[in-house]
Amino acid sequence: MNKDLFIGKLKEKGIALDSQQLEQFERYFELLVEWNQKMNLTAITEKEEVYLKHFFDSVSAAFFVDFNQPIKLCDVGAGAGFPSIPLKICYPNLDITIVDSLNKRITFLEHLSKELRLKNTHFYHDRAETFAKKQEFREKYDIVTARAVARMSVLSELCLPLVKQGGQFVAMKAANAEEELTSADHAIKQLGGQLSTVHSFTLPIEDSDRNIVVIKKVKKTPNKYPRKPGTPNKMPLE
Repeated sequence: MNKDLFIGKLKEKGIALDSQQLEQFERYFELLVEWNQKMNLTAITEKEEVYLKHFFDSVSAAFFVDFNQPIKLCDVGAGAGFPSIPLKICYPNLDITIVDSLNKRITFLEHLSKELRLKNTHFYHDRAETFAKKQEFREKYDIVTARAVARMSVLSELCLPLVKQGGQFVAMKAANAEEELTSADHAIKQLGGQLSTVHSFTLPIEDSDRNIVVIKKVKKTPNKYPRKPGTPNKMPLE
């Protein structure tokens, strides 16, 4: 996806980027490739691939979820900043928090945020399981995002404890979302969530399936969740 197509496809969805935002995406790409030489941030480094599979794919959450108002967003296991940093570039009003278990990635994200002159960005080196137990973060976010980092039953236990009542957990998944949701049904209900919608679309150019799963937080998460680090992955609530 070249830059013109990136601009055009986002414009079709009502997202118009100004020159500063385009410069931020360009600098993001440069820093991603530069830092990737010294640490493993991504296997995707070719420019048109980055614009399609990282930038456009991340922003696609905004095709179905309204990010226009002031929102406190937490991105769990964001890696090199996806989807929250591309969303933050498009929607500067977002107040974003990223939690990641690898300190090297947090160092990159802090540098990236300074270089892009992003405001209201917060980065924490922590496991999602312990982060969500801390009272200053637990059930404090309007939206919590995660992009294909684990199965839905696992993701729900890591993310729903951070969502405030009335807020949303937005999971960005590939083709097998429906199957994952069937096995995650018990976990979602147990953790205070309720499936709202599954938005399906096709990523341009490569025509691959994508699903944006929106889960509404309808009641408080029981205090025992999330369980200790590693347990959600080893023993999913299914």
